[in-house]
Amino acid sequence: MSGLLALLDDVAGIAKVAAASVDDVAAQAAKAGAKAAGAVIDDAAVTPKYVHGFEAKRELPIIWRIAKGSFKNKLLYLLPAGLLLAEFAPWAIAPLLMLGGAYLCFEGAEKIYHVLVPHDDTHVFKEDAPGDPAHLEEQKAAGAIKTDFILSAEIMTIALAAIPESNIWMEAATLALVGIGITVAVYGSVALIVKADDVGLYAAENGRFALTRALGRGLVRAMPGFMKLLTIVGTAAMLWVGGSIIVHGMEELGFSWLGHHIHDLAAAVGHQVSAQMQGAVEWAAKAAMDGVFGLALGFVLIPVVTRVIVPVWTRITGKSAEKGH
Repeated sequence: MSGLLALLDDVAGIAKVAAASVDDVAAQAAKAGAKAAGAVIDDAAVTPKYVHGFEAKRELPIIWRIAKGSFKNKLLYLLPAGLLLAEFAPWAIAPLLMLGGAYLCFEGAEKIYHVLVPHDDTHVFKEDAPGDPAHLEEQKAAGAIKTDFILSAEIMTIALAAIPESNIWMEAATLALVGIGITVAVYGSVALIVKADDVGLYAAENGRFALTRALGRGLVRAMPGFMKLLTIVGTAAMLWVGGSIIVHGMEELGFSWLGHHIHDLAAAVGHQVSAQMQGAVEWAAKAAMDGVFGLALGFVLIPVVTRVIVPVWTRITGKSAEKGH
């Protein structure tokens, strides 16, 4: 009996340790996921365009197909690669983060440049003219999964950098939880966004009550504006996160002057308001300055990408670079 009680006590101890580990993984995953907010918002803002133009009945199957590709990107490719980096080349994480941050700055700045100076995307891969719907769906899904790979790489790298140093299994579990949680959140949100106008139209046409029909009509009218707002928020988030990644990376590499100036200016702005609002105002000021830096860097990168990188890529591969956004 004493042996059984001792065994049960050991099992209870193991269960407590396991529960604590699960709590640690969940907490670390939540913090790491929050760090990747900018790339997550951009992912949610970009994906709906890939189902634009298809029949309503094909929208959810396409989103599910892209989501499965996203799970594969994060869990089969990027998670093992991230763990190998953390184990054997941790010095490479900061430069890779900065490369991803530069990509976000370029994308955000180019979106703004397109609004200010409308022009054709001469460096963008042109899709074939619509023909067979199945072929077009295949093409759109493949393009979305490629775009997801880039954004997922940024998300997983940011998450990896945010995870406190621990054993490889804890890091793997945390990264897996981040990958699964973000994918479910992004593509669940995309599904709701894409089908919202259909729900509104159904309510407007078939609602039993006048209020239901009015809400349905309001939802249909609101969706185009909401999509524009989502694009604006996604662009701002890209510039903010991209800029902050570059500034932080420069600090890690020993070039801390820009980060210190931004911090000091944000603190000076925060001191202009009450103590209760100081933290929020400092954060907003720092985010705004990171975003302005990201925008400036992105504008510098536009000619570099379009006139140098893309032509070189075209010569090497023999085809135009496909652009995700």
